[in-house]
Amino acid sequence: MTIPAVMPTYARFDLAFERGEGAWMYTVDGRRFLDFGSGIAVNALGHAHPHLVKVLQDQAATLWHTSNMFHIPGQKTLAERLVANTFADTVFFCNSGAEALELSIKIARRYQQSQGNGKYRIITARNAFHGRTLATLAAAGQQKYLEGFGPVVEGFDHVAFGNLNEARAAITPETAAVLVEPIQGEGGITPASAEYLRGLRAMCDEYGLLLMFDEVQCGVGRTGKLFDHEWTGITPDVMAVAKGLGGGFPVGACLATEKAAACMTAGSHGSTFGGNPLAMAVANGVLDVVLAPGFLDQVNATAASLWPKLQALVAKYPSVLTEVRGRGLMIGLKCAVTNSDLVKALHAQGMVTVAGGDNVVRLLPPLTIGEEEIAAAIEKLDGACAALSAGGAA
Repeated sequence: MTIPAVMPTYARFDLAFERGEGAWMYTVDGRRFLDFGSGIAVNALGHAHPHLVKVLQDQAATLWHTSNMFHIPGQKTLAERLVANTFADTVFFCNSGAEALELSIKIARRYQQSQGNGKYRIITARNAFHGRTLATLAAAGQQKYLEGFGPVVEGFDHVAFGNLNEARAAITPETAAVLVEPIQGEGGITPASAEYLRGLRAMCDEYGLLLMFDEVQCGVGRTGKLFDHEWTGITPDVMAVAKGLGGGFPVGACLATEKAAACMTAGSHGSTFGGNPLAMAVANGVLDVVLAPGFLDQVNATAASLWPKLQALVAKYPSVLTEVRGRGLMIGLKCAVTNSDLVKALHAQGMVTVAGGDNVVRLLPPLTIGEEEIAAAIEKLDGACAALSAGGAA
């Protein structure tokens, strides 16, 4: 037998971490790394946050799982808090971003069918990423992820991200909805303009389409608002969230207006593990922190401190870096070198980041970082860039 016990679907780095504290992680052999990847924007409050540890331990000592055959009080609490702080009227809880997007797709189809028409197609953006299920892979349409998994799920029309005219031209009598990321994450930290998102909202209203946002990566305070679309002043009909909502515990959610979700009646969707007591305890704990007065102000202040320092590095090392882009603490460093080389050079400096599309290195630090972590990050980035600029290994 040559295949390993763990299915080899990941190209892993030769690093194994055994514990974390705040923005720092420690390997099994004792090395210390500054974590500016946050498990791909998951550990929004860093590692071993005291409040999250306590709420999880308290819940673990009482009740772990009942299934959704019964009422789960934590779901009601979390849903009411999300409804009170967003556009949504109702929330479905699941375990991941892909699951939240799957439900978004189902809502779009069922909503239109409940209106007495057969609309089912969804306009999506090229270079997007919506998950690894068959439907979400088809929604994104990226061939590198679809290879070998055909036939491709039908029902998605791909247009250029940010091009409102192309989106309008893609509307047919079968179009049900539009699905976009306000900031393309996996695609390279590319923000949509406010004008583009506002234009999509107006277009959907004009044609009777649902506007659906994927805020799996950019939501839960990552860009300085609870959800990124709040910067535009418009709201979607449906929104998928996950990652930071659980602060490291698997949880996803699909938020929707009453208009969009009234068609989702008993038996139309379900989940065995979704919204379990453990996940709800942790997600409520995350909101305790993120919704506390001043927290998002601090995220914006932190970003305002970090961005000029990153821009100075771009100016200092033009042969390594070409651009800083994103919003808040969802940051992309566009590279002149191969982005994987910068990721590895940063490992040598004791810093973890995440590669992304368009030759970008993603910086997704915990939202709780302060000046000490910023200074450490800039020092490590400077060291990695200096090594790459000199043409040697870091």
